[in-house]
Amino acid sequence: MKFVETPIGGAFVIEMERLADERGFFARTWCAADFAARGLNTTLAQCSVSFNTKARTLRGMHYQAAPDREAKVVRCVRGTVYDVIVDARQGSPTEGRFFAITLSEEAPTMLYVPEGVAHGFLTLVDATEVSYAISAFYRADSQQGFRWDDPDVGIPWPSQPLSISARDRALPSFARRKPP
Repeated sequence: MKFVETPIGGAFVIEMERLADERGFFARTWCAADFAARGLNTTLAQCSVSFNTKARTLRGMHYQAAPDREAKVVRCVRGTVYDVIVDARQGSPTEGRFFAITLSEEAPTMLYVPEGVAHGFLTLVDATEVSYAISAFYRADSQQGFRWDDPDVGIPWPSQPLSISARDRALPSFARRKPP
């Protein structure tokens, strides 16, 4: 795996190294030694999947607050997403900055999202599935977030969402978010 730094402190694009032959390919999606060598969280508490029926479905911007902060590795295994992270860590040198990348089933890339960094995505095609490897157990009372369209953050989404949950529509502004 090749780790490429992003403008968000501690976040990386991870390029999988595919070993291909006539059958297809094989690639590692997780290696605790590779993560530890970069000082990244190597705990794997749970894996989750998000299936999204329609294009232009938006999920985000979410993070887990202390004491249940989580790091995650995000990969699009079917379809295509515009994937975004925002540094929600108060006092961080990159606080309030975002990084966006298109993840798809065709591209062998993943995104490492450190603790305290919010994550969200917009599906670009129907029937999109996103896989997560997560360092902490999910606790509903620790789930936090802020509005996907907050002008103070200024994420340049490629299109307007058609589907957003009521919960995500009700999230506060970035300025009024709870600390991670």
